[in-house]
Amino acid sequence: MKINLITIAKKERTIYDPLYQELIKMISRFAQIEEIELFPKEVLKAHTQSAAIAQASYTTVFTPYLSKGYSVALHPAGKNIDSIEFSKLLSDKMSLNFFVGGAYGFEDYFVASCQQALSLSALTMSHKIAKAVLLEQIYRGFSILDGHPYHK
Repeated sequence: MKINLITIAKKERTIYDPLYQELIKMISRFAQIEEIELFPKEVLKAHTQSAAIAQASYTTVFTPYLSKGYSVALHPAGKNIDSIEFSKLLSDKMSLNFFVGGAYGFEDYFVASCQQALSLSALTMSHKIAKAVLLEQIYRGFSILDGHPYHK
């Protein structure tokens, strides 16, 4: 299985990098995972104009990745699921894309273009924290599918 974690984010080193790398290493027993961080000049410029223009720029940047597998938008209004249900999401896909939007979230059009929208929490969190939570849940989901006791 191939998992793409696609984010609107500047490529920068953070204090979270060791955690990300540890989780990716743990996930690699089950699937190949690729981090794709996108923050082209068009997105930077759009951030100075308006929320709607920024959202539209995210859609433009993300759209080419929609055709490369089952696509999931992480969205505050998305479905809340537990870890068991999340593991089922991982169970039968060849390629899975998780999209983490920028500061202004997603256009409704983009969310509707994905096969699913999930909420990690009713709380607002930075994309850096969302990425850590998502990676942990991916590992937890594979552990559940593998019968590994990590998920307990």
